[in-house]
Amino acid sequence: MGKATFMKLQDIVCEQAISANLEHDERDGVIGELVDALIGAGRLQAADRETVIEALLGRERRGSTGFGKGVAVPHVKHDCISEMVAAIGTSDRGIDFNSLDKEPVYTAFLLLSPADHPEEHLQAMETIFKNLGQERFRQFLRQAGSVEEVWTVLVDADEQQLGV
Repeated sequence: MGKATFMKLQDIVCEQAISANLEHDERDGVIGELVDALIGAGRLQAADRETVIEALLGRERRGSTGFGKGVAVPHVKHDCISEMVAAIGTSDRGIDFNSLDKEPVYTAFLLLSPADHPEEHLQAMETIFKNLGQERFRQFLRQAGSVEEVWTVLVDADEQQLGV
């Protein structure tokens, strides 16, 4: 086995499920919008929409995934999810996400994982948090005004992690 493989943001995030300039400005609407983006990208079955949203909101009721510094990472492991995938949404206005620091969220990473792959879920969360922990990364995401700009920020972050 040896060294753990590095998980890249590009391997986690579905480029077709990036929403620059989210329509909603509150948590539940944003979660629905990001789930819909994954359905639109063909990465989640429309029939599972309500089940996944309810699971995500249940997770939020146990403790906000608005971790502060303008970011939120709503996430859930569920049996109806066959392949790990993430969507990203950004907002210029800010989102009321019931964040731990009581500040608005400007970037939301929504991560869905199969229930039977908890180690993959943890590895993805680690990759997401490693990047979101960097002020420069958060700032660039917040300034990104299009899907292409958000994707470029992810590619650049992966290249920095890999030392490219």
